[in-house]
Amino acid sequence: MERTKLSLVVKALRKENGLTQEDLAMKSGVGLCFIRNLEQGKLSLRMDKVNQLLDLFNYELTATKRS
Repeated sequence: MERTKLSLVVKALRKENGLTQEDLAMKSGVGLCFIRNLEQGKLSLRMDKVNQLLDLFNYELTATKRS
């Protein structure tokens, strides 16, 4: 799977905060499998779970118009 910008950002935030994937799953309340899929660039993810995870870092996923 090709890494997406979202997967790279999440992985960077996790590492900057000294968290393992397991730590992130526990702290954000999403499953470890979800974290792994997200960081590997899986394209079909539940947006509510993505935002639940991003909320831990005070981020949110929003729609933007393509240029």
